[in-house]
Amino acid sequence: MADKHAIEGIMGVSMEKIHEMVDVNTIIGDPIVSADGTTVIPVSKVSFGFVSGGSDLPMQSAERLAGGSGAGVTVKPVAFIVIKRDGDVKLMELGAKGSPVDGIMESLPGLIDKIKGFIEKKKADKESEPESAEELAKLDETK
Repeated sequence: MADKHAIEGIMGVSMEKIHEMVDVNTIIGDPIVSADGTTVIPVSKVSFGFVSGGSDLPMQSAERLAGGSGAGVTVKPVAFIVIKRDGDVKLMELGAKGSPVDGIMESLPGLIDKIKGFIEKKKADKESEPESAEELAKLDETK
C-alpha cells in the first residue's frame, strides 16, 4: 500500500511542475504597448504530454518501488491581437493558410466601415449644397 502512495507522490510532483509551466499567461501573453499607443497581445498554443509509471521490485528483506515520470511542453505562438489607439482590433494569425473566402470574410468589416464613411460624406455634402437658385444667388452676393 505504501507503493501506491509513492506513485501518487511522483504523479503529484509532475503535475505541479506542469501547472507551474503552463498557466493562462502562457496562452494569452502579457500585453505589449508601443510608443504610438498600439497594444499587442501574443496568443500561443500549448501542448503537453505526461507519463508516469512504476513497478514493485521484490527484494528478500522488503518490496521496493522503482518508478519515474516525465513530461513535455510545447509552446507555439499562433497569433497576435492588435488593438490600435482608435479602438480598431485585429487578430493577426501566424502562418494562416486560409482560403480566398477567408480573406474576403476577414476584410469585410473594414469594407463596410469604408462604405458607411462614403455614404455619410455624401449625405453631409448634399446637406451643405444650396437647394434653390435663390440660395445660390445669396451665396454669390455674400462673397
